[in-house]
Amino acid sequence: MARHCARCRYRQMGEFFMSHAGDDDALAPETRVVHLGLDPFRFDGFVNPPVVRGSTVLSPTYKDLVGHTGRYSYGRRGNPTSEALQNAVTALEGGDGTVLTPSGLSAISVALLSVVGAGDHLLMVDTAYNPTRQFCTRVLKRMGVETTHYDPLVGAGIADLIRPNTRAIFLESPGSQSFEMQDIPAIVAVAKARGITTLIDNTWATPLFFKPHAFGIDLSIQAGTKYLGGHADLNLGTVSAKGDAWKGLIATHGDMGICISPDDAALGLRGLRTLAVRLARHQASGLEVARWLEASPYVSRVLHPALESHPGHAVWKRDFTGACGLFSLILKPVPEAAVATFFDSLKLFGMGYSWGGFECLAIPFDCSSYRTATRWQAEGPAVRLHIGLEEPADIIADLEQALEKMAAAA
Repeated sequence: MARHCARCRYRQMGEFFMSHAGDDDALAPETRVVHLGLDPFRFDGFVNPPVVRGSTVLSPTYKDLVGHTGRYSYGRRGNPTSEALQNAVTALEGGDGTVLTPSGLSAISVALLSVVGAGDHLLMVDTAYNPTRQFCTRVLKRMGVETTHYDPLVGAGIADLIRPNTRAIFLESPGSQSFEMQDIPAIVAVAKARGITTLIDNTWATPLFFKPHAFGIDLSIQAGTKYLGGHADLNLGTVSAKGDAWKGLIATHGDMGICISPDDAALGLRGLRTLAVRLARHQASGLEVARWLEASPYVSRVLHPALESHPGHAVWKRDFTGACGLFSLILKPVPEAAVATFFDSLKLFGMGYSWGGFECLAIPFDCSSYRTATRWQAEGPAVRLHIGLEEPADIIADLEQALEKMAAAA
């Protein structure tokens, strides 16, 4: 009897949560990420869904086969593991549906292909992730889609760039590497008035710190490789759609035969459970390190939207509820050999691409060669940092010794 009552209480808790899963006011985000997508008693009480590996899905009768009456039809079209992650992301985003892809870039590609075609015009923010630009200039161009890059600070002035065949506007805020903040409400208002679809790469903020659909954006994209995975061991992309955009997205995703492995879906679900607590740590440590760097005699400026000194701080504070651990800094002018000494002297920072994992990372960058609507001019060498989950005092000590060695080598 006691066991039965405990099971009933657990089921009632699950039913309460599922009935409130899409209600942001009912439960805190920290609570929601722990429970989203779970349905334990569908799997005999196991908390996490099983990792279902399979391609063929059998139907019990001819009628079921031809009528597609089953919950699943083919492994590529989904299984209990991937469905749990889709449901969780959809609820977290506040969308009408989510598709999963093998990487963040593939998520961007599928999202764009779901809304533009031959003869269409695309407005792409000039500060987008560079591989996103390359997809436009290489793949979309071959398909007959024309792309115009626009200044991230254009705001409502984007109306002047719209043509009769403009089909979509792509945003990324803050901008990749250089961290410019876009006036998202102003751009979305123009797009809505013209019937233009909006898309955003929301990897930096995640839906915990910025909710694109709540601002009227049609397609919200994440590189789940970063914070959703959180452990530097996963490649994953997600696209959440709202309203009419969902029909085109799910059709394009299916027609392209894109799917992810159930093992990757399970890793995405694992990362989701600790997303809120990890982001809180990344945010606090990132700001502590960024403020220290602002005071360093070797640093010209720090590009972090949550800093009061950032040109886009007011916009960030108005629209976002938090910041992650990724930001950039501009060093005071030193020779390249001294910059190399800085990087080679770092002990806690790995030198490698991607970010969002548990570890600190650092890369040099110069985006002057892939900006066309704007001009990138830095007064010194530029560095992008990802602040991991290490103790901030240790991170600062590591940066301090590396900066001092850089200065000595200059």
